[in-house]
Amino acid sequence: MCGRYSFSVKAETLTAQFEGFEIGQNLTFNFNVAPTQEAYVVTDDTPGTVQAFRWGLVPFWAKDLKIGSRMINARSETLLEKPAFRQAARKRHCWVLADSFYEWKTVQGKKQPYRIQLRDESVMVMAGIWETWTPDDREDRIHSFSIITCPPNQEMSAVHNRMPVILLREDQGAWLEAKTDEDIQHLLQTPADDLLKMYPVSIRVNSVRNNGPELHLPQEEQGRLF
Repeated sequence: MCGRYSFSVKAETLTAQFEGFEIGQNLTFNFNVAPTQEAYVVTDDTPGTVQAFRWGLVPFWAKDLKIGSRMINARSETLLEKPAFRQAARKRHCWVLADSFYEWKTVQGKKQPYRIQLRDESVMVMAGIWETWTPDDREDRIHSFSIITCPPNQEMSAVHNRMPVILLREDQGAWLEAKTDEDIQHLLQTPADDLLKMYPVSIRVNSVRNNGPELHLPQEEQGRLF
């Protein structure tokens, strides 16, 4: 699964990597993005525009917002079958923007967090789906998303048995445009080996109350954690 990630990307970095992007807002750094928080996406209906959506997909038919906390990830293998995801999977695709994600590995009986980045440290584009939910009282609509996960590649398999689908540059546009089941499944593959790098970080990342650049520091720079 992908249960925590980070976004500390400057606007000029985004516009340099993605030509023609419209930022339209001051980007807020979040070193510990957690479910139900707002995070940055690019959707198929407004490609090139960065928007803030709620993490944890709330299906249009949901009775209340709470269901979203259980819908942070969607498995690529069953995406087109699950009632909560299948409509969005066919009609509403997005990029989830990040600079890294966190995963936990059991080390000496304790959970050790790792920060995982692209090897070239470029902006990471995770495949996502999105939805719009309107409360019964007809207040502002809620836009939400899920991150699609897949089996791990070689380096991730040493840490966890799932990972987010990471879209390479040649597939990013295709994901926003994909409509057929065949195209969708073709794009949701396990990323290539040797794409990522990772290192252990402080267990401070375990708490959503902690949120600062120190969460990105390697463990050895923070002293003994256990």
